[in-house]
Amino acid sequence: MSGTGLRSGQVAQAAGVNIQTLRYYERRGLLAEPDRSPGGHRLYDEEAVTALRVIKAAQRLGFTLEEVAELLEAGRHRHGRPVSGLQERAAAKLAEVDAKIADLTTIRTALAAAVEAGCDDLTACASMPCCPIPFTDLAEENRHAGPCC
Repeated sequence: MSGTGLRSGQVAQAAGVNIQTLRYYERRGLLAEPDRSPGGHRLYDEEAVTALRVIKAAQRLGFTLEEVAELLEAGRHRHGRPVSGLQERAAAKLAEVDAKIADLTTIRTALAAAVEAGCDDLTACASMPCCPIPFTDLAEENRHAGPCC
């Protein structure tokens, strides 16, 4: 590719990342090391833009950079065959997201109850049997939404 290709700034802009992110992904092995111009500038092909977009999309879907690296590595070795494991990894990530949503729903319910109950002091509220915040495993019937704290 001597002399032709996209410079770092062009690739970063096209992919919607900054140059430091581009270089970091290179160091991590997520992007292949680019060719160099006679003046020493990095020269990337269009595949680098696609790879960056794939990495960022996978991150938005909740995959860590380590998981992205594993997926990209599997893709590099597929030799025209479908990448095994992508479906399983996506299903596992979906289950992880569902668990986080369930946890956040529980947290939201407790916070809404605390706001509705007028809790202003965590220490005072925790010592009250009617406290809606799950500091202990109080029976649900001992909790109520009226002001108690």
